[in-house]
Amino acid sequence: MAGNRRVLISQKFFDQASLDYLRDQGCEAEVLALPPGRADADLTEDELRACLAGAAGWIVGHARVTRSLLAALPDLAVVSRRGVGYERVDLAAARDLGRVVTIAAGGNDAAVADHTIGLMLAVGRRFRRSQADMAAGKWAIQISTDLYRKTVGIIGYGRIGRSVIRRLSGFDATVLVCTPGPVPPDAPEGVEFVSLPELLRRSDYVSVHAPLTPATRFMIDAAALAAMKPGAILVNAARGGLVDDRALLAALEVGHLAGAGLDVFVSESDPDYREVTAALLARDDVVATPHAAASSREGLDRTNMIAARSVVAVLDGDDPPADCVVADGRSRSQAG
Repeated sequence: MAGNRRVLISQKFFDQASLDYLRDQGCEAEVLALPPGRADADLTEDELRACLAGAAGWIVGHARVTRSLLAALPDLAVVSRRGVGYERVDLAAARDLGRVVTIAAGGNDAAVADHTIGLMLAVGRRFRRSQADMAAGKWAIQISTDLYRKTVGIIGYGRIGRSVIRRLSGFDATVLVCTPGPVPPDAPEGVEFVSLPELLRRSDYVSVHAPLTPATRFMIDAAALAAMKPGAILVNAARGGLVDDRALLAALEVGHLAGAGLDVFVSESDPDYREVTAALLARDDVVATPHAAASSREGLDRTNMIAARSVVAVLDGDDPPADCVVADGRSRSQAG
């Protein structure tokens, strides 16, 4: 356990058990005190440099981890995401500079899958409109739609997509999956692997579970939305940017879709879409949450501990679990 073991935690909602684990492993662990309403993504690069000076480990939320930031922090050995997305981290720079980047693989699958099913039910059963009407003194029944025995299209077959599929078995749903590559050998019986056009054409519910990459950005665009079954429901609890929210708003406005369940928005990274987000939030056929799908108490505790264990593994000179490592530049650093 020798050497620099200062660890900065800039993510909110870091539980005491995970903090105690870090300290029990000889880490000088500190949770960054952020003002109310501010997250680490709101900090400037200069502010991040000042906070991270001398740190060997960083458990990060949504801050951008750039080449210039990493270069200014020579002591920083490991950047551990308390989550599974890593599009805000410059992985090439991390490798070039001899750093390790990890994610909390497997920690929030259940929480996001539960949330996804919740969005499907909330939109289909018109919870938002019903409660608003009741609050206004109108107790008229809103005719809604079942999830039971519907056709559900899952775009992406990663951990969360598979977790959603397991939950859908309780609804006797027909499940269609679109994913790159051949049909996985462990695919559940009854799941159909189809092309994206076929999935969009047949599905009553479409749920997006793909990573955000240049290739997948706006994969659900105006053309894809137009190809969806009339009256279908779209759910995105993956990443803002997979769906073109402006095109989604247009599809809702003309009545092509019955509604949308959204946990993520393009405006999270693109201010030009803020008015689009506001318009979506104003609609009674949209049920929205603030990028909160992974943030159950239990899910946060699991991801906190996975992130903490990954940091300790790197500081001990060991390897974190393989599915948690998204960049490892240590061999390059040692060769240099």
